[in-house]
Amino acid sequence: MLIDPREILVAPDTYQVSPERMLMVAELEGALALCLHDEGRGVGGLLHLRFMGDTGRPSDVTDNTLSSVLVVLDRFKRGVFGSAPRRDDIQARIIAQALPPTDTREPSASLVDLIRADLADGKINCGTQVMRRPEPVRVCFQPFEGRVWISGPSDVRAVARAQRSAV
Repeated sequence: MLIDPREILVAPDTYQVSPERMLMVAELEGALALCLHDEGRGVGGLLHLRFMGDTGRPSDVTDNTLSSVLVVLDRFKRGVFGSAPRRDDIQARIIAQALPPTDTREPSASLVDLIRADLADGKINCGTQVMRRPEPVRVCFQPFEGRVWISGPSDVRAVARAQRSAV
């Protein structure tokens, strides 16, 4: 008998790190989720960051944004990596939800770009997916296994139960 993993909702501008079998969920609306997984240690985490401002669009990277995001990002990475040196078994993925572009010019550097550059400095490859849609999306992450998927606004547990019963 399969037991549903414990589900943890990761609030905006916070993160969770765990070596346990659980499900981390972030509701993205003008925000991004960074999922990191250290396969060698079996530890993973989800960082949920809102874009600055209330536009729901990728925000400019200002000096204030840069310093505050880098502090949180550094703490998050230390939580996932521990004191271990960087290895090849680190997986990273950024999933972002932003409103569709308008006629106004969007920033040339965004929060997504900042995080990707920081990870690249640490020799960590990072897949990125930016969704341009008005409705929110739900990112689901299993930190122990490193599995990431996106679902709509429906209940994640109901979807998982339906998939198991179909098998």
